[in-house]
Amino acid sequence: MKGTIHSIETFGTVDGPGIRYVVFTQGCLLRCQYCHNPDTWVIGRGQDITIEEIIRDLQSYLPYLQASNGGITVSGGEPLLHLDFLISLFQECRKLGVHTAIDSSGGCYSADPRFQTKLSELMQYTDLILLDIKHIDDEAHRKLTGKSNQHILQFARWLSERKVPVWIRHVLVPGITDVRQDLERLADFIQTLDNVERIEVLPYHKLGVYKWKTLGLEYPLEQVEPPTQESVALAASILNRANRNL
Repeated sequence: MKGTIHSIETFGTVDGPGIRYVVFTQGCLLRCQYCHNPDTWVIGRGQDITIEEIIRDLQSYLPYLQASNGGITVSGGEPLLHLDFLISLFQECRKLGVHTAIDSSGGCYSADPRFQTKLSELMQYTDLILLDIKHIDDEAHRKLTGKSNQHILQFARWLSERKVPVWIRHVLVPGITDVRQDLERLADFIQTLDNVERIEVLPYHKLGVYKWKTLGLEYPLEQVEPPTQESVALAASILNRANRNL
């Protein structure tokens, strides 16, 4: 079994609990205006790697992962575009007792029976989903990412119904995703979910702008600056106050 990946980070500290071995998959359906990995967008462009190669490399870091109660996180791009690869990879990780997490925007979630069957199988080997909710308003979501958010919210409900542990992540972009009314609506939505263990507000940053320029792309948020610590704290308080599971 081979997968198409963009890169691997062996000492991740922001993609789930503990120290994480992070695999970035290639391909994404969303076109987020603040994406810091636009080089992962194109499906099929990347490097092929086998499950065996990843597991062999992962094992060399096991002492660090286990000592920190960490594990492996598959990010992207969009990991759920690679269901067969994830199933096989996480099966092998489960044999090693490695905690497994997926960092997903839910952008390719589908009610198609084949997708549902494979997704259900994958959840048997998945310990945590880091679910990125870009915007609660559908029109604003379309403007920000190029896609509707309806199937993404449906994915969140699907995970809740199956009690799959979830961390909600929300990137705070001044003037776009920090409007109090929208944050209140997102909080109301989170309150309907029964599986949310944590909510993270991620401050918007410009660390990936150079990639846009390298790819010959015009960065659409050139004039937007990172949020203040106060606005991040306010957003976090609004979202966390509404979550009955915390």
